[in-house]
Amino acid sequence: TFVKEQPYGNLFDWYRLIGIEKKQGKIGVDEAQDVGKKLSLKAYEGGYKVMLIWMAEKMNIEASNKLLKLIEEPPNNTVFILIAENEEQIIQTIRSRCQILHFPPLAEVIIANALISKGLLREEALQIANEADGNFNKALDLMNKDSEDLIFEKWFVQWVRSAFKAKGNKAAIHELILWSEEVAKTGRETQKKFLQYCLTVMRQALLINFNTRELAFMRIHTDGFQLEKFAPYVHENNIMDIADELETAIYHIERNGNSRIVLTDLSIKLTRLLHRSAKPIT
Repeated sequence: TFVKEQPYGNLFDWYRLIGIEKKQGKIGVDEAQDVGKKLSLKAYEGGYKVMLIWMAEKMNIEASNKLLKLIEEPPNNTVFILIAENEEQIIQTIRSRCQILHFPPLAEVIIANALISKGLLREEALQIANEADGNFNKALDLMNKDSEDLIFEKWFVQWVRSAFKAKGNKAAIHELILWSEEVAKTGRETQKKFLQYCLTVMRQALLINFNTRELAFMRIHTDGFQLEKFAPYVHENNIMDIADELETAIYHIERNGNSRIVLTDLSIKLTRLLHRSAKPIT
């Protein structure tokens, strides 16, 4: 049903369908045992058996170890296809036994033509195709104004505006705490995706700051907030620290750290980093 209704759906779409948006999805040992049981059955027409594992990096250690023997020595006429967004998160012992194929993002023109075929005007289709950065699922969400990025954008703009006001302003610090509590009410997967979105915004801002706007695909839709005006606050003297803090927050949230504390701490650190002066260009 999921594949038929959302052929371009992502992992979070799947979480929403099965009602676990506020949990961190994992492929556990029970699912690994189920794989073994299914492969023990005879092929319906006596041909090959194909086991497709989607988002294979979500296998926990127990599941990975359970499947390792099966992947090392699969039954006759059996093929495993592991699909992953981040192959580095699959344990090395499994990864080393796979033939790895990389699929590049879709070209802008392919996405734009597909959107035009769905009735979108050419100019809007080209803009969305650029913003989608090769991701057709994201392009469809943007076309339908159903993209989670629009929610993330609202949070990001609110966050940054409060951060700029917070230097020496106790009332604004209270705003940051309230913001952290609001985002902390969502699921951990949503929080991690939001922080990944923030990383993308920061990197895009840096590209603009370095006068390479043509390489920056992101567009901000919120009235009164322009990425070009924000860009000067992201520079060579703070980008690495900003990225480190965001990645550290993702790490702690993934490991069940208290989200409200993690996000509040991150907000205070972000405030300091955005107010850090850029190094003079020599």
